[in-house]
Amino acid sequence: MKLREPIFALSVAALLIAGGVYTARATEAQGSQAPTSDPALSSPQATSGQANGAAPSVPVDEIIHKVAQHESDFKAERDNYTYTQEVLVEDVAPNHGEYRLTSDIVFTPAGKRYEQVTFAPASSLVDFSLSPEDARDLENVQPFVLTAEDLPKYDVQYVGREKIDDLNTYVFRVAPKKIEKGQRYFQGTLWVDDQDLAVVKSDGKAVPDLKENLFPRFVTYRENIAGKFWFPTYTHADDILHFSSGDVHIRMTVRYKNYKRFGSTIRLGESKELPSAPDSNAPPKK
Repeated sequence: MKLREPIFALSVAALLIAGGVYTARATEAQGSQAPTSDPALSSPQATSGQANGAAPSVPVDEIIHKVAQHESDFKAERDNYTYTQEVLVEDVAPNHGEYRLTSDIVFTPAGKRYEQVTFAPASSLVDFSLSPEDARDLENVQPFVLTAEDLPKYDVQYVGREKIDDLNTYVFRVAPKKIEKGQRYFQGTLWVDDQDLAVVKSDGKAVPDLKENLFPRFVTYRENIAGKFWFPTYTHADDILHFSSGDVHIRMTVRYKNYKRFGSTIRLGESKELPSAPDSNAPPKK
């Protein structure tokens, strides 16, 4: 008999939060971690059909390094914020079900960051379960941040320029140079504001794919929350995953809300005993 693993029991919900990896119940065997080649993600026409190939006035390598440094600064700034995270994973077809989780990213009085689950009803997913990679993807891949520290891991190619709403953006195609065992990566396209050099949108997927561990394509949007920094506010995926046991239609939505900067500079002084107030009913001293 094969022991069936529970799907996101409340005791582990804070660690295994629904992200982008879906495991077919038919088989849960892990496979080799070979790089994934997805033409839809590597083609500039497919990922950014509106981009024109106009060369920027500044050398591309210089722009890329400035973007990565800005992303490092943004990551450090975001680590000072509390926010609410709402996750919805839907089993659309062939069966219907859903997984929901709402949590607050908060700080202890001592300034330690942690996650507090506020809503976690029982999962009703039928066609797939959620793997341990989900927590890592939700934290690092869906809201992808291309920091200066991680830049050497990625091949970044300039695609062109594109206007998104009122923003003029640079468009870059991003893929890992190589796949290290046990590591998670982003592969897809980034749109960067040409003024602040902030990433405002990403479209791609988590890689590598594992045997019967498949990853949906998603898009993440950021909004200008603080000064020059753009914070992820919405991630959405609507994809068909081709498991060996059959196709599964999944839908995923992640909302990041209520960003507030934590007052980490506040420090409590040493407590001192105050003299007690005189008793107005006590007889006067002679």
